[in-house]
Amino acid sequence: MRKIKIFDTTLRDGEQSPGCSMSINEKVTLAKKLDMMGVDIIEAGFAASSQNDFEAIKEISKVVNNSTVTSLARCNKNDIDLAYEAIKDAKNKRIHTFIATSDIHMKYKLKKNKEEIKKIVKKYVSYAKSKCDDIEFSLEDATRTDKDFAVEIIDIAISSGATTINIPDTVGYTVPFEFMKFLKYIKKNSKYINDVCLSVHCHNDLGLATINSLSAIILGADQVECTINGIGERAGNAALEEIVASLDTRYDYFKAKTTINKKMIMEISKCVQEITNSYVQNNKPIVGANAFKHEAGIHQAGVINNKQTYEIINPKDYGVYTDNIVIGIHSGKNAIINKMEKMNYDISKYDISSILNDVKQYFTNNSSINDETLEKIITKRMTKK
Repeated sequence: MRKIKIFDTTLRDGEQSPGCSMSINEKVTLAKKLDMMGVDIIEAGFAASSQNDFEAIKEISKVVNNSTVTSLARCNKNDIDLAYEAIKDAKNKRIHTFIATSDIHMKYKLKKNKEEIKKIVKKYVSYAKSKCDDIEFSLEDATRTDKDFAVEIIDIAISSGATTINIPDTVGYTVPFEFMKFLKYIKKNSKYINDVCLSVHCHNDLGLATINSLSAIILGADQVECTINGIGERAGNAALEEIVASLDTRYDYFKAKTTINKKMIMEISKCVQEITNSYVQNNKPIVGANAFKHEAGIHQAGVINNKQTYEIINPKDYGVYTDNIVIGIHSGKNAIINKMEKMNYDISKYDISSILNDVKQYFTNNSSINDETLEKIITKRMTKK
C-alpha cells in the first residue's frame, strides 16, 4: 500500500483564520488528539511570530508521542534558532523553512532578485540542517513561480539538506490539470526531487484545495498539508477529512491511503469548532450536520433497502452515529415507517398515509420536527385498539 503522509497545520495556518486564535492549553489539547488520530506531522506553530506560539510549540513538543512536531521558520537565522529551540524536546522533530519564489512576491514583498533568493536558500537550509536532520523547505507561491527557477531552487534546497520539498498553492490560484503539469515538469527536470519527500499545500480560494491535493498525489506527492475542517487563511486549506475520506473511499483509483484513525475525525472536528468558535456549514463533506442525512423520499427508500444506493461512505467509520433518515416535507412512507419502527410502534395499527399527510402539512409552517411532535401526529392516526 502506498502511504500518504498527513501534515496537519491546524495549529499554525488554521489558527491564522480571523477569530480562530487558540490558547496554549487549547493547542496542547488539540495536538494530543491529532497525535492519537495518527497525524504524521503536526505543524505546531510559527515560533518567531509570537511568544505565545513559541511557548505552545515547546509544550506540544513535550507531550506528543508519535507525530513529528515542526515549527515554521522564514529563511533567516533568528527564525530557525527559535524554531529549533521550540521543538528540541520533541521525540520526532522537523524544521520547516520557507521563502517566496514568485516574481510578484520577490519584487513587492522581499524586494530581492533571483540570485539573492538562491543564496539565501543555500545558506539557511544548510543552517537549519546543522540543527536538525529533518528539514522541510517550501517555495511560497510556488504555483505562480517560473517553473525553471522553481527547479533551480528545489535542487539548491535538496543539495543543502532538505528532506521534504513542499509546493504550496499559496493563493489557491492553480487548477488541477495546470498543477499536475507543473509538478510533472518539476519531477522531470529536478536532479534530486525523486530522492526526497514531495509535499503540497493547497489553499481553497477557488474551492479547489482538495482536488488539487488529490491531483498532486496522482503525480507522486507523498505528503499533503491540510487542516481540520479546512480552516486557514482567507478561504482556508485543503480539509484533512476530505483528503482522508477521498483516498479511503476511492482506493480503487488512487491506490494510496493514510494511517489516520478515521473514527476520531468527527470528534476532532467538533473540538476545533468549539475551540475556535468557527462552525462548519451543514453541508460540509464528512463533518457537516447534513453530510450523511437523507430527506427526499426517493433517497430514503433506497437507503432503507440498501445503504449503498445513496451512501458511498459509512458514517460510523468517521465517528458519526446520528440517524441518517430525516423526517421532512420531502419524506415518503418508507421514512415514516422506518422512524416509527425505531420508536417501537406497531405499524399495523396506524394509518401511515394519513400520518405522512399530517407531517407534510406540519412542514408548511415549520422547518423541522422533533420526536414529541411526531408522536402526537402518530397517536391521532391509530386505526386499531
